[in-house]
Amino acid sequence: MRSFTEGFLATQMPTHGIVRSIALVAEHKGQEELFRRQSPQVLETLRRAAVISSTEASNRIEGIVASRRRIEQLVEGRSEPRDRPEQEIAGYRDVLSTIHDHASDIPLTSGTVLQLHRDLFRFAPQPGGRWKTVDNEIVERLADGNVRLRFQPVPAFETPAAMDALHAGFATAWERGEIDRLLLIAAYVLDFLCIHPFLDGNGRMARLLTLLLLYRAGFAVGRFVSLEQIVERSRESYYEALAESSSGWHRGAHSLRPWWEYFLGVMLAAYRDFERRVGETAAPRGAKRELVMRVVRRLGPRFRYGDVAAACPGVSRPTIYRALKDLAAAGEVRCLGTGRGAEWERVELVD
Repeated sequence: MRSFTEGFLATQMPTHGIVRSIALVAEHKGQEELFRRQSPQVLETLRRAAVISSTEASNRIEGIVASRRRIEQLVEGRSEPRDRPEQEIAGYRDVLSTIHDHASDIPLTSGTVLQLHRDLFRFAPQPGGRWKTVDNEIVERLADGNVRLRFQPVPAFETPAAMDALHAGFATAWERGEIDRLLLIAAYVLDFLCIHPFLDGNGRMARLLTLLLLYRAGFAVGRFVSLEQIVERSRESYYEALAESSSGWHRGAHSLRPWWEYFLGVMLAAYRDFERRVGETAAPRGAKRELVMRVVRRLGPRFRYGDVAAACPGVSRPTIYRALKDLAAAGEVRCLGTGRGAEWERVELVD
């Protein structure tokens, strides 16, 4: 809401770097549309892999974890959730699917946000779909066990009005068309996180709403590449940019530039990842085998089949196993167990 106070956005002049990043994202968007026409089968492969990676990464950021195999089973609807982490993973899967399938029909209103939050927690013991009823804090847990206050969000009693004001201001700015929509989306997400309207699930909702708004602005890269995974990889930069841009937010004296720069960086990383994966997935069979071998050489000293498969969407299971077998025969890796969940270890070769 603070970012959409009348006249505020006009004070936030984008730097030359931000303007350049917007132009680069637009160029990549054109390439994405070309791939969608020319390589629909390749993109379907990427889509399936991205749903699993997005569900896994967004929940893992919040400390909600399960094995890759269980996440695959849950996302593909082959199993019911067995415990609390799996309940939250299944809820994220459902909201993600709703956005992927119906983004153009979903209006951005307070009611929509409440409904999506309700669906996020549909399998969990505590109900979703309600604004926070007590004040919350954004804190950082330090290595020594102490806790440091990062940000004090909007009080609970002000939250409903704050969310209504956010959506009204955002809708006005969107319709005016005076500010690039990528910048408006980033500003919305910042304000959402500063309001922190729920007792639980704020981070996951912010990432889901980002995807929804990108769809509505015509950017579909989040269908084929996990934006959540990129955020997870850049978590330190994420928190730094959020801290910088939230400073002074309550007084409307904050700067959107650090957050804009981070957000556009994520978009550029997503498109680079997308174009690389399209090229790898469309590669001929022999090249795919070489790809697996290169990925294994980049992984940590120990890894599992699922780690390799996640990094090589579109490469079949037999191809992955043949590559691992060739690496084992060459003495580069060895298997430490049996079955698909077995660990593999890279062997340090001595000259």
